[in-house]
Amino acid sequence: MTNSLVQQKFGAAAADYAASPVHAAGPSLARLVEFIETKPTWRVLDIATGAGHTALAFAPKVAKVTASDITPEMLAETRRLAKERRLSNVVATRASADDLPFPDTSYNLVTCRLAAHHFDDPAGFVSEAARVLIPGGIFALVDNIAPEDDALAVRYNAFEKLRDPSHGRCLSLDEWRGVVSEAVLTSTESEVMDQDIVFNLWVARMRCAPSTVARLKEMLGAEPLRALLRPRETEDGLTFTLREAIVLAKKPASDKPSMRRA
Repeated sequence: MTNSLVQQKFGAAAADYAASPVHAAGPSLARLVEFIETKPTWRVLDIATGAGHTALAFAPKVAKVTASDITPEMLAETRRLAKERRLSNVVATRASADDLPFPDTSYNLVTCRLAAHHFDDPAGFVSEAARVLIPGGIFALVDNIAPEDDALAVRYNAFEKLRDPSHGRCLSLDEWRGVVSEAVLTSTESEVMDQDIVFNLWVARMRCAPSTVARLKEMLGAEPLRALLRPRETEDGLTFTLREAIVLAKKPASDKPSMRRA
């Protein structure tokens, strides 16, 4: 995966992600906001903000939110939605997840929702999140997770990558816990929930070719993905279920600020 490929795929789909029910109002967003007791003085950074839904959800509760992303079209959607909601404390800034252009100990809360599976360097991303957190600050990750079984995880990630070539890899929950620990963050809470996905909307957002759509349907309807993703017909059409994890961690209050990696 390269940044240019992510920018190409998501730049074209920016408006779709602004309107996507999964991203704008999925259950993990409400749960994330419920989990974290913010304060009006807080500064928040949302990494890989996409159309800004997570940043905008926290903005009414805090002093300032920086919404960062590498895709200009996504940042434009974030600015548009912030203006529509009259949120003047949201700043949209271009930044790479694993090389943040922000000083050490700048934020009380760093979030990232439904984006980390695109990152080349998950450990670098979490390390950078830890660096910019104040001592005692909170790191909050939400992402689709792979099963713990390695062979099944490979098949699942191949399914995701066929639909979206900019997909990197969904980690398992245990892998994320390990990455968080290596960044010298202390895990405080985690939760896994179902996220129902309407197949036709899912493939439309990535402008999948008919041949790709057909192959994805074949993979979805065959084992082992059938048992994992539970495809079925609903009033919205073909629907399947992903697993999303929320992982919360805290930067130790006694630690010295981490230094920017060379």
